[in-house]
Amino acid sequence: MGAGIAGVDVGARLGMHCPGTAWAVLESRDAVGGTWDLFRYPGIRSDSDMYTLGFPFRPWRGEASLASGEQIRQYVQDTAREFGVTERIHHGQRVERLDWSSDDARWTVTARTDAGTVRHTARLVYLATGYFSYEGGHVVDFPGQELFAGPVIHPQAWPDDLSVQGKRVVVIGSGATAVTLVPALVEAGACHVSMLQRSPSYVASVPSRDRVATRVRQVMPDAVAHRVVRAKNVVLSTLGYQVLRRYPDAGRRLLRRRMEQALPAGYPVELHFTPTYDPWDQRLCAAADGDLFTVLGDGRASVVTASIDAFEGDGIRLAGGEHVPADVIVTATGLQMEFGGGARVFIDGVEVDVSSGHVYKGLMLSDVPNLAMAVGYTNASWTLRADLSARWFCSLVRYLDRRGLSVATPRYDEPDAVDAPMLDLTSGYVQRAAHLLPKQGRRRPWRVVQSYAYDLAVTRLGRIDDGHLELR
Repeated sequence: MGAGIAGVDVGARLGMHCPGTAWAVLESRDAVGGTWDLFRYPGIRSDSDMYTLGFPFRPWRGEASLASGEQIRQYVQDTAREFGVTERIHHGQRVERLDWSSDDARWTVTARTDAGTVRHTARLVYLATGYFSYEGGHVVDFPGQELFAGPVIHPQAWPDDLSVQGKRVVVIGSGATAVTLVPALVEAGACHVSMLQRSPSYVASVPSRDRVATRVRQVMPDAVAHRVVRAKNVVLSTLGYQVLRRYPDAGRRLLRRRMEQALPAGYPVELHFTPTYDPWDQRLCAAADGDLFTVLGDGRASVVTASIDAFEGDGIRLAGGEHVPADVIVTATGLQMEFGGGARVFIDGVEVDVSSGHVYKGLMLSDVPNLAMAVGYTNASWTLRADLSARWFCSLVRYLDRRGLSVATPRYDEPDAVDAPMLDLTSGYVQRAAHLLPKQGRRRPWRVVQSYAYDLAVTRLGRIDDGHLELR
């Protein structure tokens, strides 16, 4: 399910590693690309480098390390065609229900199309749907919103015909989308852009081009250079994450010092860019080549840190009574999370409470047979874990086939059960959905560890028959 990065990845891996297996991809939309086809707001780009966001089996050949949404979409679509995934995709099929029959050892997958209902049967199902709803983002019902004279837009539904030329724009939010949008809207001709945030986020300037990668590609073949740069970036990002998590006070000082260096002397960094939480309690926001700091420094954009009292006809009134003028308001208020693209899951007619289950190796659910999923990292690129999950899934398919087995079911067996959330971020979109998502345990294989090295060892070197997976 899903024809974004994770769906194309697992399709390509099935073609490479399971050539005798029949498989298909169900995609609710009419295009390949997932997130990178859905989001079309100005400046949409990766906040992970393309050497780790790209597929390991198809080197990224673009010049940019932080690529635009259009470049990424084209790369994913080209990969799907090259590896035989495109012809396996059934577009316009939104999966609404998954029914497992223990007697038949089969899933029945029920999808809604424009023409009606379609049903498929399969031995195994792989959820490459991500964890946010494509139907719409998180919408806040701000008081007085109906009084505002201009358009109010959520980035997930950006209109093609919107012009901000010469207009005052307010972007509500402080996350990755807002940090990307503000400089892009300035470049699109807005006369001024205000980033209105209730509380600050950590923002780090990240080079849009990898100079080491450029040099390596000059002396090595593409495939070799891709592996070298990918390994370099994995190591550096892992070390950076570990240092910030182990030494949060030093990390705070380092991030603050870098922001002070990027902004004019006297800029109120303490007020606008010093969160109350530790680094990586929420995901760090990346400013490509410091573009956000540039437009703040030259006055074309500003940051307002305050709570909203109400919308007014020509802007927003803050809790302290101040007025922020606006012709256009963008509500970058986050994502609406969901599991499995919103599909309901049943086993022998009984609906599964996904939130009560535990995640096995970060890619299966306890007591749910033959169902795997791709869940990316919170501290690194999505594709790193998605590809490991796809390769493990292919190993499972081959293991079952070689031994004449049909069913693989994780059985949660920790004596001191815990209900830690699957995702360990304090971000609003994660906290709002904590009751919808499965849990993680205390020990492996039930822990969801944000470590590529750990997952590489578990998925590539670990045994399929590890004692936690019931096989029959």
